[in-house]
Amino acid sequence: MHDPRHPATDRALGALYGLALGDALGMPTQIMSRAAIAHRFGRVIGFQAGPPDNPVAAGLPAGSVTDDTDQALVVGRLLADSHGRIDPEEFARALLEWEAEMKAKGSLDLLGPSTKAALDAVARGVPVAEAGRSGTTNGAAMRVTPVGVAFPLRPLEAFLDRVVESCQVTHDTTLGIAGAAAVAAAVSSAVDGASLAGAMDAAEEAAAAGARRGHWVAGADIATRIRWARGAVAGLSEDEAVEVISSLIGTSVATQESVPAAFAVLTVAGEDPWRACVLAANLGGDCDTIGAMAGAVAGAAAGLSGLPSRAVGTLRSVNRLAMEPLAARLLALRGAP
Repeated sequence: MHDPRHPATDRALGALYGLALGDALGMPTQIMSRAAIAHRFGRVIGFQAGPPDNPVAAGLPAGSVTDDTDQALVVGRLLADSHGRIDPEEFARALLEWEAEMKAKGSLDLLGPSTKAALDAVARGVPVAEAGRSGTTNGAAMRVTPVGVAFPLRPLEAFLDRVVESCQVTHDTTLGIAGAAAVAAAVSSAVDGASLAGAMDAAEEAAAAGARRGHWVAGADIATRIRWARGAVAGLSEDEAVEVISSLIGTSVATQESVPAAFAVLTVAGEDPWRACVLAANLGGDCDTIGAMAGAVAGAAAGLSGLPSRAVGTLRSVNRLAMEPLAARLLALRGAP
């Protein structure tokens, strides 16, 4: 168990388990429409098994995590094993090994479109430094939480260097890096004790700076869209906010939709990680990833002690998750307890 006397440990574990919580709650409803979710579940209020007609989640037990958590753990282990650096070729190998394991288990939850295209390019002999130059979906943002745990936000440019290393192979674009920078910065800020609002402000700052990295691609500015999304749902009821998020902000795999959607969810849910993750699960679209990102940030702000202990127990037992050793190794990189 974590030592509650160390707030940084509590917040780091909150980020990692919060990510898994949002991922697992959104697992059965991912790629479904809001109408389909309402028809099958009414409203998701807890862990559900993957429906047999969901082509990605079919057959998964209630409480199962997906690629969001799995790939975040790959990033975390690489950081811990390599003293805080991510070698792009080693990262590419690790992701391909993960997908091979998933296929061997019969899983249909495999690499996302940008990651798959980039790794296919690497397999064809494209240099890893060039493979990610068109990746704009949210794969980098969904797995970046360990970077936020492992490194302090300041100095910002040094922090962004670490974010870029986690993006380069698959999402080396202005959009991909900005989205990942937003999530990582919010987590890092919260691990250092920032409020949820302060963490979201840090996300906007880092997204703006991250947009100056990587290969330019056309698309709405992530920092601007996060700020707009937060304002768009401020003061709305939860039902009104869900309508705005799904119909206007967007819940697709596009970074410029799903990352702002996660921060809109956080704006509505406030300091309650469970509420954030449940709200995300009912959005439809790429709701497991939106939940994972929102859960990581809310969990970092609230700490593991702010997550429902029974839900954390389910995550541990269903997935055999043991985040404590990883959190300790990542915090050692940060220089925290």
